[in-house]
Amino acid sequence: MRLLLILLLSLPVPAQAFERITSRDTFLSLVEGRRLVGDGVSLEVQGNGQITGRGLGLQVSGNWDWENSLFCRTLRTAVRNFPRDCQTVQRRGEILRFQANGGDGDIADLQIR
Repeated sequence: MRLLLILLLSLPVPAQAFERITSRDTFLSLVEGRRLVGDGVSLEVQGNGQITGRGLGLQVSGNWDWENSLFCRTLRTAVRNFPRDCQTVQRRGEILRFQANGGDGDIADLQIR
């Protein structure tokens, strides 16, 4: 019995799965008034459709909306403009995972602070 308990305690704990966010209201309840931070990025996504912050040392601004269960955004910096991209959003705890190109592209994990 003791050996079984030791074996069970030594098994890895399964990671919590990401849960898809499909509602603008749910998304906004998570991000409004907070910052999204990760990999040299610190952004605020505001309820009025604006995005502000910094990315890799540059000022970032942009716009966003919610379309067909996707977060759609455009971003601008002093050196590059990022065209409109609609992304899936998933949540695991305080991490939001954005996947570009409707869920078929690059992934960015940002912490909600």
